[in-house]
Amino acid sequence: MDPDSIDAGRGLERELTLMARHTALVSQWRMPDRALDRSAYLLLSRLEIGEPMTLRELSEAFGLDVSTVNRQTAALVRQGLAERIVDAEGGTARRLRPTERGLAALRSDRDQNVEGVTSLVADWDDQDRRDLVTLLRKLNEKIEERQGLNWPRD
Repeated sequence: MDPDSIDAGRGLERELTLMARHTALVSQWRMPDRALDRSAYLLLSRLEIGEPMTLRELSEAFGLDVSTVNRQTAALVRQGLAERIVDAEGGTARRLRPTERGLAALRSDRDQNVEGVTSLVADWDDQDRRDLVTLLRKLNEKIEERQGLNWPRD
């Protein structure tokens, strides 16, 4: 492999590691009143953009064991953030969908996230902001392609 590619790969790996670290830290200290934990936020984000899903479908979408998704979705149901419904197509498995309370919590947390990240790049020019979004999407789509786990987008 080309040494320049290896150096770029190392730089990218380091920056992504730091970004993950910073994101976790910001969530803890900047938004202590968040309504949702990380798994609830991700599950509700996925359920928000499509039809209600079974545990197996969620498990496949996230690449997680059904037992893990079952535990996480049970917590959502207990908190009134999601509900289990009968499969409209007559299947035996229950489907999960977000409640209005769950969607309101998701919107609130998302608004905080958007406000936070927007403030970080407020002094960037418009083209740099657009380029960052474009490149992050391209990276995410490549990861999804490799994993076979595509995240629906509008």
